[in-house]
This record gives sequence, structure tokens and C-alpha cells, in this order.
Amino acid sequence: MMGGNVAGEGRSRPWDPASPFICRPGLRTLGPRHPRPGTHLCPGSATGGLNLQRSSGSPSVAAAGSARAAGGGAGSWPRDPAGVVCVTRHWAGPVRAAAMLRPGLLCCALLLRLGLCRGHWARPRNVLLLLADDGGFESGTYNNSAIQTPHMDALARRSLTFRNAFTSVSSCSPSRASLLTGLPQHQNGMYGLHQDVHHFNSFDGVQSLPLLLSQAGIRTGIIGKKHVGPEAVYPFDFAHTEENDSVLQVGRNITRMKLLVRKFLQMQDDRSFFLYMAFHDPHRCGHSQPQYGPFCEKFGNGEPGMGWIPDWTPQTYHPQDVLVPYFVPDTPAARADLAAQYTTIGRMDQGIGLVLQELQGAGVLNNTLVIFTSDNGIPFPSGRTNLYWPGIAEPLLVSSPEHRQRWGQVSEAYVSLLDLTPTILDWLSVPYPSYTIFGKKTVQLTGRSLLPALEAEPPWVTVFSSQSHHEVTMAYPMRSVQHGDFHLVHNLHFKMPFPVDQDFYVSPTFQDLLNRSVAGQPTAWYKDLHCYYYRDRWELYNWRRDPHETHNLAADPSHTQVLELLQAQLAKWQWDTQDPWVCAPDGVLEDKPFPQCRPLHNEL
Repeated sequence: MMGGNVAGEGRSRPWDPASPFICRPGLRTLGPRHPRPGTHLCPGSATGGLNLQRSSGSPSVAAAGSARAAGGGAGSWPRDPAGVVCVTRHWAGPVRAAAMLRPGLLCCALLLRLGLCRGHWARPRNVLLLLADDGGFESGTYNNSAIQTPHMDALARRSLTFRNAFTSVSSCSPSRASLLTGLPQHQNGMYGLHQDVHHFNSFDGVQSLPLLLSQAGIRTGIIGKKHVGPEAVYPFDFAHTEENDSVLQVGRNITRMKLLVRKFLQMQDDRSFFLYMAFHDPHRCGHSQPQYGPFCEKFGNGEPGMGWIPDWTPQTYHPQDVLVPYFVPDTPAARADLAAQYTTIGRMDQGIGLVLQELQGAGVLNNTLVIFTSDNGIPFPSGRTNLYWPGIAEPLLVSSPEHRQRWGQVSEAYVSLLDLTPTILDWLSVPYPSYTIFGKKTVQLTGRSLLPALEAEPPWVTVFSSQSHHEVTMAYPMRSVQHGDFHLVHNLHFKMPFPVDQDFYVSPTFQDLLNRSVAGQPTAWYKDLHCYYYRDRWELYNWRRDPHETHNLAADPSHTQVLELLQAQLAKWQWDTQDPWVCAPDGVLEDKPFPQCRPLHNEL
């Protein structure tokens, strides 16, 4: 058997050398060439079979009859009553190698290939993605002691918390499209908001996460705010969004959302699933009455039949008790705005608790990767629509039931929401896509899977961001790179005033700031509106020495080398991601017969 042929494979080659796994028979070990951690095995007897134990990130083959009890602690993998180890397709390659190493394991390999190790014993991996709308760091998890977020805090205790997570674009639809495609907004085509007159859409040829998962036989669901299109690019098997319901009902009514989750789980079969919970909280509740608080305490804005939310216990906060971020004016108006925002965050927090409770009750939480994050920065000055830290820094919790050693820990690695698509594909063992848009250069994901970070702290120090529009009238393209202590922003339309979106414009915070500025009164803000509107072409900041990004180093001769290094990094990323703005503002992109920048001689 040691030299036998398993499923037609030769004696000298246990499996395809392109497999991500290598076999070291002398050590009787299966080690991943590219670590893809985690294994699902069947519960069962303590006799016969294989025991896979973690050792430095790799499973080791141990003799049957381990002293660990079936279903024991971390690192022990129970077996089924027949002594057969059931392994998901995640470990299909190593199982064949195990059959080569131990004659008794040939049975497992054959059963796996026949598809008999499934059903009750082989529990499929799942993904739950929880997304806040304009959410920030207002939670106990991120050291805000003024707000009560017990459910997010509980999730953090069983998660790896990222301190340096960033969105690739600070705008709602573009961020959601980037998150669901792994492509920056300038590459997937969602340059701005999807709804109403804005009507931005991703390109028809884009292969999104729900599309790829569906093609791989994985069930997909979305509840809440979708805000991306077209439907052919973003199809979901189970969908309750603003496209077929009131976004106030499916995005803020946490009782309704809970029941929809229950319905989704009751319809579940033996496939893996991807469930995307897109909360509409804590986004402001409208343009005519944009305040948080009273307008948000009900399902919506007085629509018939919209009573109180049964599962929500509203939490109210006094303005004097809130923590005012450095980028928000410390005024009574802004404090009241923040206090009301806390209330809607509390509703989302309670909703998160309800969703997790549904998964727990259905018995699927312990084989589900749970991810919580937000689409962009909070809608306050320097926040949403900006590529400064308040606009792109995001909360990110990743809870893996297979990586308990990282629960409650904090990662300093620089990560991007562009990394979520490869992370989810890796978790569900779905290949990365490689395709063309418009028949041009092959599109490949530039993000990286976060699964290695669940094993050990990675040395990641670079992320990129890209902004083009928000509303259709807000053309202000910006590109940025963060590398270690430094942050570089390229403002392509730097001679124009920075645009302000209508939702933010009519907010109590901005109206107060605007009125104070016009009247010449103190604003209690770290900037002034002229500085906010008119920006340099290049902005370079040292976050370690200047965390508020107030001292632009781009023109400082002592930082020329850093500036040129980051400019080169940014330009390379733009070329790699086929950015139509790569030559702007002083050149024109000519892409035939091959891409090149042609100078405009426009004195910029």
C-alpha cells in the first residue's frame, strides 16, 4: 500500500506537484506549502482512524488511540463511529497523502472521493459578514468608555481585533463594491453612489464574491442595505434589501432582521453559506431630518404600520458624556449629534447580538467565520469621503472558531477591506478569479487573505486607497498609500475646492461649523474651512509624529526620498489595478497599442 496507486496516481508522486501541500514521509507530517489553516473532522469513537494535531500551524499525523477524548480541547480532532476521519475539501489533498503513509487511511481517502464523508459528520464552513453603515470606533472594543456595546465587545473577545484596518474608498457604494469584488472602485467601475440620479454600477464583466461563491455551490444571502449593482454582477440566492423591501425595515428593524436570519437558516441545506448582514445603522436617517435620535427610534419616518422595534432597548446618552474625536468640533451641536449617533450604534450592537444568537441556536456558529467592519468613516468633518485617517480607518473583527489562540488579541498589521474577498474565498476553499474586463489586461486580486494573520502576526505595513466620486456631482479623485509611519495622499483636482455631500452638509455638526465660520466665531475645530476645502496636490504625513495629519511634509526637502518612494509605490499600484486616472492630472492615458502616459504640458 505504501507504494500503491491511489485514484490513478503514480507511485513516485502521491498527487499533483502543483498542490498547495507537500508530504514529508520521513517525519510522517503533512505540511501546507501555503498555510490554509483549519480542518473539520467527524465526531466519533476513540478507536482507529487519524488524529490531526496542530503543531506550528501544520497538522501532524499521530497514532490512533490518543489520550484526548473524542471532541476534546483545541488541537484534538474526533473521529466518526467507524473510525473514519471526515475532512472537508479543504484537506482533500493531504488525505490522499495520509493514505500513502498509513494503510488504514486508504479507506478514508476512498470515502472522501466517493463523497460519503459528508452530512452530519462533515460540517461545512460558513461565513457571516456584518457591515456597519458609516460606522466608526464608537465601541468598547476600541476603548470608547462612553458607549455601551456589549455584543460587539463579546464578539471581540472571540475575535482577532485589527487596529490598522482601512477601507479602500471612503464612500458607501464604492466601498461595498470593492469589499464584494476585491477590486478598488476605479477597477470595478463603482465610482460613486448607486442610487437615484447617481446611478453608478460595476462593470458587467466583474466577478463578485456572491457570484463566485454561487458558482462554487455555496449558498449566498444578503439582508439589509445592498447599494450596489447591477444584479447580474451581485446575485444573491436569498435577498431582502432596499431593492425589494424598505431599507428601514431590513436595515434598522433588528427584529425583522433577526426573523429573516432565522428564515435563511431554516432554509439551509448541507452546503456552506455566505450571509451578508448589511446594517443601515448608524447612518443618518435622511436629508430633510438628518439628525440621529428621534427620527431613528422607530422603524422609519412615520410610514404606516411602523411601530416600535420589539427587540430594541433604546440607550440614550448625554452630550456632555460622549468622547469627541479630535477631528470633530467640540461644540454643543456636535456633542448632541454624537450622542444621538451612539443611540443608533446601540441598536446595531443589539442587532449583532440577535444575529449571533440565531446562528448559535441553529448550531452553525462554531463552524462560521464571523467578520465585522464598516464601509467608510463616520459622516463628520474629515471623515466619510476623505482619504484622511478618519475617513478610511475602520473597525475590523475576525472571529474564527478554528483559531482560538488568537481570540482576544490585537493585530497591528496594516490590512484593507480589499483583503476580505480573498479571505472569504480562502476560508471556503474557492479559487481566486482571474479574468478580463473589456478584453484588456487580466484582472487579479491585489488583496491578501487574512487567514495567515489568524495563525501569527504578519509583517504587513502597506495599504492603498482610491476615491473618485461620492455623489455624481462630487468629482474629486484622490489616491493614497500608507506605508509604515507615512501616509501619502494625491489630490488630482487640487485646484478645486473639496466637495461636501448633501447628507453631511445638512447635518447639525456641519451647519454649526459653517455658521460659526461665516460669523467669524471660534469653531473649536482643529482645522478651518479654507484649509479643508483647498488642499495641496501632494500631502505627506508622519502618523507617528503627527497623528492628526496637520503638518504636510511633501515639500520638506528632508522627506524627498520618502515622498518619491511612496509616489512610486502608488503609481505601481495604479498601473497594476488599471486605474484610468493613473496619468492625471498632468497627462493623458493612451492605452493603444500599449498603455502609456502622454504629457499635457498644462503647467501642473
